[in-house]
Amino acid sequence: MKQVRILEIKQSVFADNDRQAELLRQDLKENGVFLLNLMSSPGAGKTTTLMRTIEALKDTLKIGVMEADIDSDVDAETISQTGVKVIQLHTGGMCHLDAEMTRQGLEGLETGDIELAILENVGNLVCPAEFDTGAVKNAMILSVPEGDDKPLKYPLMFSICDVVLINKIDVMPYFDFDLARCKEYIHMRNPDATIIPICAKTGEGMKAWTDWLVQEVSQWRM
Repeated sequence: MKQVRILEIKQSVFADNDRQAELLRQDLKENGVFLLNLMSSPGAGKTTTLMRTIEALKDTLKIGVMEADIDSDVDAETISQTGVKVIQLHTGGMCHLDAEMTRQGLEGLETGDIELAILENVGNLVCPAEFDTGAVKNAMILSVPEGDDKPLKYPLMFSICDVVLINKIDVMPYFDFDLARCKEYIHMRNPDATIIPICAKTGEGMKAWTDWLVQEVSQWRM
């Protein structure tokens, strides 16, 4: 019987991307640039949280933002109102960014004068978690209306994130959302994850988040 050669394409793609991601992190370290990969499902409040973050830190850190989306430049237009450097990345229908796409974005952003680069990844709890972008830290936003069971349904996303922001806590009384249970589920997936409840709309909890981020940037740039 003729033997059929089988290629594990997905494994090969991930392995190559992991190598590219590690090289990118080395370049970021050498150039003193901290890259944050910010992820969430659509509507969780990434852009609002990002706006609040920039407002709090733009006088402390030189910030640049990459807005990734399948199409449109709505988010980039919104972020541009803060006065920081921002570019829009179109993924051509892909639901994630990989390391090479992120490198191209950083080159377009021209990070020579940037200390903190933030990638607002495509809104999705599955694909973005599968690809290492080369970021120094991964952050995700889980909004209260999504439910406290999401760590059980999307384990990879929660397992790769260094910090989880639980957003829209102002509406918690109106939803069947148990904060303690959600924290328990997150730590089941990732015991080392930092969990910060916030409300990007009102500003509640944002200082704890920005303090965490400033500390991480400072340690990376030492």
